[in-house]
Amino acid sequence: MKLKMHVLEPLFQFVNNISPISRETKKMLESIFKQKHLKKGEVFIDAGVYAREMGFLKSGILRAFYRTDDGKEYNKHFFIEPCFIGGYASFISGQPNQIIQEALTDCEVWVADYAKLTSLYDSHPDLERMSRKLAEHFFVQKEKREVEIVLLDADKRYAIFQKQFPDLEQQIPQYHIASYLGITPTQLSRIRKQK
Repeated sequence: MKLKMHVLEPLFQFVNNISPISRETKKMLESIFKQKHLKKGEVFIDAGVYAREMGFLKSGILRAFYRTDDGKEYNKHFFIEPCFIGGYASFISGQPNQIIQEALTDCEVWVADYAKLTSLYDSHPDLERMSRKLAEHFFVQKEKREVEIVLLDADKRYAIFQKQFPDLEQQIPQYHIASYLGITPTQLSRIRKQK
């Protein structure tokens, strides 16, 4: 199903804020993105599968998490609109995805086949430039998060979480936030009472 340009405007605005793209590139993107709805609890990409689709989150909230062999879950990241989602490490490495991405609310996502998207790079260098800048942003964000987990105490991590995701606490269960912060729900409750 081909989408009209105005329907994809939030995607184009997001992309243009990273690095401007031409009208021709927008037309190409319009031809490969399809609308998809995820229900709360539905998985966008599971562990053990090869990533094929990347998505643009137009509305809703997803979490990215690991699940250990004994079933323990560790939240790695929250996705709030607008942003890109998908098994990026799997795209790049060609290995199975390790991080599950699950809808915490009903979500509207526009998806595109990753191979089709990257096949446009040679003919649309503006798209390749935007993708590179986005990858650089992801890298910096990931490194910053790793430093926070190792060097900052839970109070400071919670303060950063509140700044980064200001409205999230009212929308998702507290145990997800505790897992993201690397603490127990009881510890989170204690920190919140001290604020």
